[in-house]
Amino acid sequence: MTSLPLSDALYALQRTTPLVHCMTNYVAMNSTANCLLAIGASPAMLHAPEEVAEFTRLAGALSINIGTPSSDWAEGMQLAAAAAQASGTPWVFDPVAVGATGYRQTLSEKLLAYAPTAIRGNTSEIMTLAGLAHAGRGVDATASIDEARAAAIALAKRQGCIVAMTGERDFITSGQQHWYITGGHALMPRVTTLGCALSATVAAFLAASPASPVAAVAAALASFAVAGARAGEQAAGPGSFQVALLDALYQLTPEDLESFTGLETA
Repeated sequence: MTSLPLSDALYALQRTTPLVHCMTNYVAMNSTANCLLAIGASPAMLHAPEEVAEFTRLAGALSINIGTPSSDWAEGMQLAAAAAQASGTPWVFDPVAVGATGYRQTLSEKLLAYAPTAIRGNTSEIMTLAGLAHAGRGVDATASIDEARAAAIALAKRQGCIVAMTGERDFITSGQQHWYITGGHALMPRVTTLGCALSATVAAFLAASPASPVAAVAAALASFAVAGARAGEQAAGPGSFQVALLDALYQLTPEDLESFTGLETA
């Protein structure tokens, strides 16, 4: 089955302007907020352990990114994830560079216990989470999508969640059904934190379409695929690409996703 209601998911997001609680890293805060605003969501960036659980219960979705973890942030992330699980708030886990240090792996294990709705990462990160031996170089992916496919499926089954693995070609799995998404542009890896922003965008789509989580995740990835391709048509380099991508996300319509041809059954 290749048919997923991607256009419905974007329509729901733009109609509801969901509030997304983003616990992300220092580098990604600005770009993540701008991408969410451009596509029609409302971002909030809270990290203090004293307030994150309360705010998570008010938000439409939670996005947790471990790019620059610290003890206080790690505590807050666990409190927020616990609150999301208890309140039924969808949440997305972005395990940035989880294979780089034992601290990140321990934190990730604790966060996975709170049942994320979706996990978004690159091939190395997904393989590490799945428990397969694979050395990742920081935040870079060093395995192909095909090499990491089995790890993504195993992780989705074990966690009972959707896994979105992104790269030159994206792979989405529910553990039972699987899809590929193609699109985007070669300049996307040249702009830092676009993956972080994508994870928060996944959360925004989940907030708007909680009853259709697979379609929500696929719509988020398809939105970046379409917007990235359009941005690349006019960009002269990474700087102008970043600006063009925000404009393309802002201009995206449900009709663009309805006519999107980059989704196929894997």
